[in-house]
Amino acid sequence: MKAAVLNELTKPLTVDEIELRAPGPREALVKMAASGVCHTDYSITQGTLNVMPNPPLPMIVGHEGAAIVEEVGSEVTGLAPGDHVVLSTSGCGRCRHCLTGKPFLCMWGGVISRQPVMNFTRSGQPVFHFSHGTFAEYSVVPQESCIKIREDMPLDKACLLGCGVMTGIGAAMNTAKVAPGSSVLVIGCGGVGLNVIQGAALCGARMIIAADILDNKLEFARTFGATHTINSKEQDLVAAVKDLTHGVGVEYSFEVIAAVPTIRLAFESLAVDGLCTVVGAAPPGAEVSIPIDLLFWERAIRGCFMGSGRPPMDIPRLVELYMNKKIKLDELVSQRLPLEGINQAFDDMQNGKVARTVLNYLS
Repeated sequence: MKAAVLNELTKPLTVDEIELRAPGPREALVKMAASGVCHTDYSITQGTLNVMPNPPLPMIVGHEGAAIVEEVGSEVTGLAPGDHVVLSTSGCGRCRHCLTGKPFLCMWGGVISRQPVMNFTRSGQPVFHFSHGTFAEYSVVPQESCIKIREDMPLDKACLLGCGVMTGIGAAMNTAKVAPGSSVLVIGCGGVGLNVIQGAALCGARMIIAADILDNKLEFARTFGATHTINSKEQDLVAAVKDLTHGVGVEYSFEVIAAVPTIRLAFESLAVDGLCTVVGAAPPGAEVSIPIDLLFWERAIRGCFMGSGRPPMDIPRLVELYMNKKIKLDELVSQRLPLEGINQAFDDMQNGKVARTVLNYLS
C-alpha cells in the first residue's frame, strides 16, 4: 500500500510503499476513502504542534478521514466489513471525563488516538503514525474510533466531520453555547473558522462578524453565514468591531488562528460579560497577557478542544444536518487531489487558496 511519509521536519512528504500489520482483537482494518487536509497535519510536519513538538520520525500524519471497514478483530462488536465510518478520537469510557460526558478530554483513550503509535513499517523498519494515519490507503484503528454512518452519506464530505466540522460547529454550540440573538466575532476564516461561523448561525446569532486578512476567505465566510466582514490587514479590528456594535463589543468571540496577537484582539473585542473561546492550537510555550481591567467586568476566556465533541453522538447528527441541507459541506471542499498531491495541498492551505482540500482514495 501507499502512504505519504514525513521523513524530516519542514521537508515535503514522500509517497512510499509501506506495510501494515493486521488488526488486533479490538481493532479494525479500514480502507481509506477520503481524508481532509487539516492545519494540524501541517503543524506536525513543521514541529509546531503544541501536543507534539518533536514527532518521532518517519511518521504518517492525517487524522480527518472517512473509510470503509475491511476486517474486524475477534472482540469487535457493532462493526462489520463493509460499514462506512468516520474516524475520530475516542474516549476510554471509564475515566472521570468520559463518565461526565466529556470524552474529548479523555486522558486514556483520547491519548491513544492523539499520540504516535506504530502500525506501519517501510522495508522492515518502523514508521510511526499520528492519530489515524489517514494519509495512507489503509489503516488499523481502535473500534472506538470508527463512527458508523449511513451509507448514502458521501464519504468525501463525511471525512471533514471527524475534525474540522465537529471542532468548528462544536466550538459555537457545545463549548461557548452561543445564545440566539447574540453577537459573534470569528477571527480566522479557514476550514475550522468557517464551521464556527455556520455553528453560530445554527445557534441563531443575529450578528456574525468574520475577520481575516484575505478577501477570498471573507467571501467564504459570507457563504457560511457571516453577516459582516472585516479585513484586519486594512482596518483596526477592535475599533471596527466596536463600531459595528455601537461601542459595546461582541458577546462571543472565537480565535481560530492560534496566534498570540489575535487571541488578545479576540478578548479585547468582547462586551462586558463576554466569552472569548480559543479554538486554534497555539505553538508550544505561547503565552497571552490579558488586561486585568477588562477581565474585571466578568469577561472570560477559555480553550476549546475538538469542539467539546462527543463523536458517537455528534457525527451522526452532523450527517443528518448535512443530508437535510442544514449545514454546508460541499462548499468547504475547494479541491480534490490524489495522495500524491499532499504537498500541493499544504502549499495551497498556507497560501490561503482553499477552505479544505480532500484527498480522494476511491476512483
